[in-house]
Formats: sequence, structure tokens, C-alpha cells
Amino acid sequence: MDGYDLTTYGERFADVYDQWYGHISDVEGTVSTVARTAAGGPVLELGVGTGRLALPLAATGAVVTGVDSSTEMLDLLRAKPGADAIRALTGDMADLEGLLANSAEADKFAVVLVAFNTFFNLSSADAQARCLRGVAAVLQPGGSLFLEAFVPQPDAPLAAVSPTRITADKVVLTATQVDPVAQTISGQHIDITEAGTRLRPWFIRYATPEQLDEAAAAASLQLVERHGGWRGEPFDGTSRLHVSRYQLAAG
Repeated sequence: MDGYDLTTYGERFADVYDQWYGHISDVEGTVSTVARTAAGGPVLELGVGTGRLALPLAATGAVVTGVDSSTEMLDLLRAKPGADAIRALTGDMADLEGLLANSAEADKFAVVLVAFNTFFNLSSADAQARCLRGVAAVLQPGGSLFLEAFVPQPDAPLAAVSPTRITADKVVLTATQVDPVAQTISGQHIDITEAGTRLRPWFIRYATPEQLDEAAAAASLQLVERHGGWRGEPFDGTSRLHVSRYQLAAG
């Protein structure tokens, strides 16, 4: 998308993120599963945003580091109660090795979490591959990557415009355009009020579960389980999302 870069999403969405997306996914199930798997070890969340998951995760006693490319999102996180328990880093999650280059071996993570389609914000297959290699480099032996994402639907419309929020003083229209060859979706939330119009663009590069497995395996991350949600729901041909756990081999 012309004019769109790593910082655009945060710049355009930070002021409405908590209102629009505070309950977009299963927070309780995510936190419970990640904390149980980490078993007291440190956790890294990629695309930590305003702390929707990191704050309740830290409240369980987990030692949490969060990475985000948006200073606006991280400013909102740091202003919240409990944020002093989270190490928040500004940077590109496709360059984890560079971002965490000064971390000691003992600082490696028991769990890396990338929730609710955040991995697809990496807008190319190369960026996604670099991220997975970085995850492998910062995980403890036997550590886990949790990746939550939607399952692409082959019959999805290639272009659409629909109302997504309507109140007495606001209308939000969502326009999307899919490139099935590049596996990208360009989107705009068109936020219309009496005061004017605000454009909130987004851009993702999606992948199928099988493609993610292949990319993860190339980074020495092996799929160990896949569910249709954070509470162990079965994953099958009707599932619209998946929660996949990849593990770094010991040794």
C-alpha cells in the first residue's frame, strides 16, 4: 500500500485501539495458556500494542517483555496501571535479533506470543521468515512460540465495503481489497463523524496454516499442537482461526 509503513498503523489507530479492539479475542484463555506454558519463565509478546494481553499476563506474575513498532501504542501502554512490570521496547519484530542483541543467554524466553493476526502485519514473506528466525534465536531450548491467526478462506470476496460501526454520531465503513496472488489485504476504516473523516489504513500479508508450518520449520520451529482457540477447541476444516504452538528443539 503506497504511503504505508511500520509506523502507520499505530499512528492511525492508537486513539481508538482500546475502544475498538480491547475485547477482540479471548484474553482470559490467552493469558491462562501462555502463563501455564511459560511455567514462570519470561515471556515476549510481539506487537504488544497498548498492553491488552501483556498487562493481564504480567498480573499473573509472568516476567513480560513487549515489542511494538508504534511509539503511540507504547505510550498508552506505559501510562496504564501495572505497566512498570513490563519491559516495553520500540522496534521491528522482524529484527528481533538486532533488537535484543544485548540480552544475555539467561534472558532468553520460555514463550514468545504473537496474537490475533499480528504476525500478518509483517507485510512480506521475507519479513515473516526473518521474524521466525529471530524468534528461534531468542527462545530458550524447548521454548514455545504461540501464533494466533485467521484461516484464509478461498471464497472470500476480492473487494468489499461494509459498515462496521454505526452510532448516532459516527459511521465507520471498512473497505478491503484482496490480492490472492501476493496474499495481501489492503484495508481502510473510514471513520466518519460530524467533525470530519479520519482514514485508518491497514495492510497484511496472510498465510495458510500449512505455509506457516513450512516457514516455521525453516527456522527450526516445529509444530507441536494446533487448536481452534485458546481453550483447546478442536481445529478442523470449519475453523476460522487457529492457535498454533511451535517449539524450538532442545540442544
